[in-house]
Amino acid sequence: MPASPKEAQSRAGADAVGVRMISSEELRAHASRDDLWISISGDVYDVTAWVPHHPGGDIPLLTLAGQDATDAFAAYHPPSARPLLRRFFVGRLEDYTVSPASADFRRLLAQLSSAGLFERVGPTPKVQVAGMLLLLCAALYCVLACASAWAHLLAGGLIGFIWIQSGWMGHDSGHHRITGHAALDRLLQVLSGNCLTGLSIAWWKCNHNTHHIACNSLDHDPDLQHMPLFAVSSKLFGLWSYFYQRTLVFDAASKFLISYQHWTFYPVMCVARINLLIQSAVFLLSSRKVPQRGLEIAGVAAFWVWYPMVVSCLPNWWERVAFVVASFVITGIQHVQFCLNHFSSEVYVGPPKGNDWFEKQTAGTLDIQCSPWMDWFHGGLQFQIEHHLFPRLPRCHLRKVAPFVHDLCKKHGLPYAAASFWQANVLTWKTLRAAALQARKATSGAAPKNLVWEAVNTHG
Repeated sequence: MPASPKEAQSRAGADAVGVRMISSEELRAHASRDDLWISISGDVYDVTAWVPHHPGGDIPLLTLAGQDATDAFAAYHPPSARPLLRRFFVGRLEDYTVSPASADFRRLLAQLSSAGLFERVGPTPKVQVAGMLLLLCAALYCVLACASAWAHLLAGGLIGFIWIQSGWMGHDSGHHRITGHAALDRLLQVLSGNCLTGLSIAWWKCNHNTHHIACNSLDHDPDLQHMPLFAVSSKLFGLWSYFYQRTLVFDAASKFLISYQHWTFYPVMCVARINLLIQSAVFLLSSRKVPQRGLEIAGVAAFWVWYPMVVSCLPNWWERVAFVVASFVITGIQHVQFCLNHFSSEVYVGPPKGNDWFEKQTAGTLDIQCSPWMDWFHGGLQFQIEHHLFPRLPRCHLRKVAPFVHDLCKKHGLPYAAASFWQANVLTWKTLRAAALQARKATSGAAPKNLVWEAVNTHG
């Protein structure tokens, strides 16, 4: 749809005072790290100098370079961020238009902002912290004060539950302020993430921000790039990953593993935490820019002190192994949850387009239907569509917003996929099975170096 009369009048006034008018074709020509322009609400900005300083990392900017990024910007930034753009202004987009879906999305976003929902986080963070501390005390008591092997096994399971809740807290604090104070939020991130689970919050932010911007893009979204263990589509075979900057090799080992992925999915999810621990360590020790690298490393190091110490307090090796296995297996529930929201949804190849934000986010996500009393179990991600459209919205408001999003999808003929937890598992299994059958028929590339090498280089 064309720009609104108000926008057209503003543009005419801007042109009258000598503001440079820029075509979409010229905008697309500035799409590299060394020459990066974006458009927001019809204004064009040269953010080349800002790329290395962007709090959300450089990948989101590089992914949307040379195009309209209004909806992504509005979803991720509070209104107070707009004045900061002035220093990057270079002109107006002469052929700026807004789709009907985007216009409605922006109206709903403005309504939620006017209602103050983005600032009201509710009691959830406090309840989470209290619950995690209670579970941690119970786990330590079972290890240090109980002689029963069953109590020790229970302690391992409790640690797993703590890691799950820590994951939800890290996710929430990575998207919005849960305490109202940036420094306190950062402290909670490092304590509940790095120290408690061994996962770097900086690594998570880099990975997760990219996932949100390029939701379900096979070559841009790292959350779909789990080769050689899993593939949701045969289009992943041999595809170049823009996130990992390497080819997702489809060789004999990959073909074998993916051919049976619908049977190995749940067993692998039981130990998926190992992959995340490795990725965090690799990220922190890499040459990539890591905010507060020293603090991130210190937090992860703290985990590798306290967790082995707790394990060492158990009386024998088989109980120690059982403790570790229990904590990893229970946490595997969360890894399954992460996959359910996207694995069975629509995928595509190529970068996202900034002017179809609403369409791409709804097509690439799946809501999990559950009763309100089960919201703690899903950590807010049961409303995945709403979360992807409004990532800054605290989870306590997602259930309220869902009916409005559903109405917009219906109005514009867009999918609003929702399924029960069981149905979502079935859909995911069917997706993996379909890709497994495709892998069996596909021709693999070069022979693998070895299975150990493949496992260490697993993506995702």
